[in-house]
Amino acid sequence: MLSRIADVLVSAVGRLSVTTDPGADFAPGSILAANHTSISDPAIVIAAMRRLGVEPVVMAAAGLWRVPLLGRALASEGHIPVIRGDRRAADALDAAAEALDRGRLVLIYAEGGLPRRRDAAEAAPGNFRSGLARLAERTSAPIVPVGQAGARRVSSGSAVKQLAGLSTALLRRPDLHVHVGAPLALTGDRAIRTARARTAVTTAWRTAASHLGEPAALAATA
Repeated sequence: MLSRIADVLVSAVGRLSVTTDPGADFAPGSILAANHTSISDPAIVIAAMRRLGVEPVVMAAAGLWRVPLLGRALASEGHIPVIRGDRRAADALDAAAEALDRGRLVLIYAEGGLPRRRDAAEAAPGNFRSGLARLAERTSAPIVPVGQAGARRVSSGSAVKQLAGLSTALLRRPDLHVHVGAPLALTGDRAIRTARARTAVTTAWRTAASHLGEPAALAATA
């Protein structure tokens, strides 16, 4: 249900396109790692995955489970709440490992939060936290890098600006793009695993942003 709702909402607020690398693959028990730039991008990524025939389990901020209807949908579909800044955050990794063991795909935002920038421009992913590397180390699951661009055109900045952006996006319908890279197996120590994952997601983001003609991506590839 969440995937269907995301697809409908994203189609209403923007024009989504999706591309994949030739070697892109969604093997059962894979970790999808995406860049996080806006409150809008989880819906955008979920909608893109639905169009590719994939419905992942999402690791998301636990506060979303307190939102009426949304929280019920998240709980009933087995998505995973992450209590940030709390020792119970480790419980989320346990739940993710169990989902991977059952063959589900798990979507994780390794940056662990949104950027503090208030402009609508694109930028490369920020530093990754260790959760992704720890989960990969624990499960030996392949990492599928996912890059999204355009979410900040829907909503960015302060809470007021984000709400305003969401409301006007219905009229503006900005271009959005999601690109899926080829899977990789992380090796090395935790720092190396984290760096390799961030590089792969950055490459996927750069491809997505270049489809929108974003200056940040074009400058990086020049």
